[in-house]
Amino acid sequence: MTLPKWRTAMATVLGLITAPLGLHVDTAKAAPACIGPASETWINITVDRVRNSKGLITATLYTNEPKRFLVKNGSLYVASTPATVGQTRFCLFVPHPGTYAIAIYHDEDSSGTINRGGLFGIPSEAVGFSNNPTIFLGPPSLRSTLVTIEHPNQSITINVKKF
Repeated sequence: MTLPKWRTAMATVLGLITAPLGLHVDTAKAAPACIGPASETWINITVDRVRNSKGLITATLYTNEPKRFLVKNGSLYVASTPATVGQTRFCLFVPHPGTYAIAIYHDEDSSGTINRGGLFGIPSEAVGFSNNPTIFLGPPSLRSTLVTIEHPNQSITINVKKF
């Protein structure tokens, strides 16, 4: 993983300061613990209302392309992190600054797929989206979920809900 220029500079400064003291600073730990393909742009996500610590919180990143939103193989990538009851916090890499949609689900059984049930295939695991759109009689529109990521280290909160 390549570090952003300012992190590389900071690592160099830390190395110059700590080397004479016989100390070692692991620069890999200075980088954010993000999930997804590494890049120089990331977003900090807090997933709120997580009911339990079973399984994984799975994030799916979409570009601003309506034909690809919420369709099989339409996302840029899918990445997961262990669930933590109440709030799960993690960092998600994005390819570069831009406009994206993020879908979240609580994969309680760690199956790698969202469980669905009933006549209409409604998710039986908690789901949420960037911008926390109102979900009524179907999934939200892409437009209602888009977030603009202008620089690294922005933060958002996504509330998950079980239907």
